[in-house]
Amino acid sequence: MSDRSSIFDMIGPVMIGPSSSHTAGVVRIGRVARMLLEAQPTLVAVTFYNSFARTYEGHGSDRAVLAGLLDMATDDPRIRDAKNIATEAGLNYQFKAVTNASAMHPNTIRILASVGTLQTEVLGVSRGGGLISIIEIDGFRCNFTVQRHTLVVTAQDVKGTIAFVATVLSNDHCNIATMTVDRKAKNSTARLVIEMDSPPSPLTIEYLRSVSWVDKVTYLPDIHI
Repeated sequence: MSDRSSIFDMIGPVMIGPSSSHTAGVVRIGRVARMLLEAQPTLVAVTFYNSFARTYEGHGSDRAVLAGLLDMATDDPRIRDAKNIATEAGLNYQFKAVTNASAMHPNTIRILASVGTLQTEVLGVSRGGGLISIIEIDGFRCNFTVQRHTLVVTAQDVKGTIAFVATVLSNDHCNIATMTVDRKAKNSTARLVIEMDSPPSPLTIEYLRSVSWVDKVTYLPDIHI
C-alpha cells in the first residue's frame, strides 16, 4: 500500500458522529464482522481497548459498532438509533472495556459475533479518518483495510495452496495487491487473506469453494462508506 496520503486520508469520510476514528472506523469494523459471518448476528460481545474503552459511550462507538453489524454505511442517519434498531432486530449485545492493553493500538476493538452455529471473531484498529486495519480473524493474524476487494480463504495446510489460489485468481485477471497467510500449526488449518485490485468473478469464488481441501471462501467488497 502506498505511503502517499489521499484527500480521503486527510478529511475523512461522510459520516454520522463526532469522530471519524470513534464512529466511521468502528462502523466499518462492524460491517467486516457482519460480512465474515455472512449473516445477521443475533449475539454479539464487543470489547473496547485503551482509548476506546474510556470514550466509547461518549463518542458513540457503541452505537457505531452495532450499526456496522446491522450493515449500515458510515453516513446512515439511523446510526444514532442503532441500539434500539439492534434490539428490534433481535440482536443481543454486551460491551466490555479494557483500559490497560498496552500491547494494542489505542483504538482497538474486538467483536465476537454469532448466529446459530455460525461464529466469527474480529480484531480491528480504527486508524483515523475512517480508515481501519483488520489485524486478526478467528485467531489468525492478518492485515488488511477493506479498501480493496478482499478474499478470505480458509483451507487445509497442504503443499501448493498459495500457488494454487494465486493461479486461479490470475486466470480470472485479478491482480493481487497484498496477501497474508497464517496457520494454527503445520499441516493444520491455514487462512489466506488476499487483497485485489478487481473483484473475482462468482464462478471463481464457487470454483475455490468446490476444492476438497478448501473449507470456506468469503468475498469482501471494498468498503468506501
